[in-house]
Formats: sequence, structure tokens, C-alpha cells
Amino acid sequence: SAKSEEHAIELANDSIYGLNSSVFTNDVERAYAVGRRLRAGTVGHNGFKVNFNIGFGGFKQSGIGREGGVEGLHPYLESKTMIFEGTPSAKKL
Repeated sequence: SAKSEEHAIELANDSIYGLNSSVFTNDVERAYAVGRRLRAGTVGHNGFKVNFNIGFGGFKQSGIGREGGVEGLHPYLESKTMIFEGTPSAKKL
């Protein structure tokens, strides 16, 4: 068991997995601060949380990439960089 908040974060991040995690506290600011330090794809406040309208995926050996949301579309897109010496007319688009 964890001896402190720092130790709890260390134990959680030491796992080879990182799909979903939870921070249990009534202090939302503390939950946010701890959640930012966890190497997990999703961090729930006071329990398991999931929302299929936003990207879902893990870190480390819990998956590569994201499913759902805008993040889930990125693997299907091709980006292009175009550099001009002027501003093209929007009429020709």
C-alpha cells in the first residue's frame, strides 16, 4: 500500500499498464494535479470514468493510439504542409 501521495503516484506509474486510473479525493484541484502526473490514458475522479465521445486509449503496454473522438480520426487523415509567398485567393478553393 502507498505510504504517501508521492508514493501512490510512483506505484501507479511503475506499472507496465496505463489504460485507466482513478484518483479518490473530494478535492477536485488535488485530483487534477495528481491525474496530470499519472501515466494513464484516462483518469477518473472518484471512480472508473469513460466517455465514448472523446478519445479512449492507454499508455505503455495498454495500447497504442486512440479510439473515438477527434483523436480516433487522426490515423485516417493525411496532413499536408503548404508554404506560399503570398495568400491564395479563397475563391479558387
